[in-house]
Amino acid sequence: MHKEPEPTADAGQPSEPSNDQAAPEAPPTPEQAALRITALEAELHEMRERWMRAEAEMANVRARAKRDVDETRQYAVQKFAKDVVEAAENLRRGIDSLPKPAADEPALVASLRDGFEGVERSFVALLERNGIKREDPTGTPFDPNLHQAMAEQESAEHPHGTVMQAWTQAWTLNGRLLRPAMVVVAKAPADAGARQDSTA
Repeated sequence: MHKEPEPTADAGQPSEPSNDQAAPEAPPTPEQAALRITALEAELHEMRERWMRAEAEMANVRARAKRDVDETRQYAVQKFAKDVVEAAENLRRGIDSLPKPAADEPALVASLRDGFEGVERSFVALLERNGIKREDPTGTPFDPNLHQAMAEQESAEHPHGTVMQAWTQAWTLNGRLLRPAMVVVAKAPADAGARQDSTA
C-alpha cells in the first residue's frame, strides 16, 4: 500500500531571513545630513580653488609662451640687422667723404652726391619699416644706454653732459640697442668752474 510522505516539522512555517540579506539602512539623522552637506561643500570649494589655480597657471604659461614667440620673432634677425647697420654706416661714410657742395663743383660730383644720398634715404626707410631705426644724438643729453662717450670737450655753447658731436649714430631694433652712438660729450670750461669757485 502506498504511503504519503510525512510532513516535516517546519512545513508550513515561514522561513527566517538568511544572513545574506542585509537589513535596510536607517535614514540619516538631521545632524548626520548636515555634517555630510558641510563636507561636500568643503570638498566642492577645494576643487573650485584647485581649478582656478590651474586656470591661472595655464594663462601664465600661455602668456609666457606668446611673449617668448614674439621676442624670438622680433629679435631673431639681430645678427643680420647688425651687419645691415654696418653697411648703412659705410654708405654714410662714403657720402661724407665726397667733396662738400660748392658753387663751382662739377655737375658729375653733384649728381653722384644726390644719387648716393637718395640711395641712403631709401635704404634707411627700408630699415625703419623693418624695425631698425637710426637716432642722431647730437644736442641731446648723454645717455649711457644709447651712447658711448669717445671724448669730452670743453664748450661754453653746450650744457655740461650734452652730446655736442656724434661720430656715428645710435641704431635700435624694435627698441633694443644694436649699436651705440660714438659721441663727444661737452663739459664746462675750466675757467667757468674757477669763476664759480671764486663767487662761492
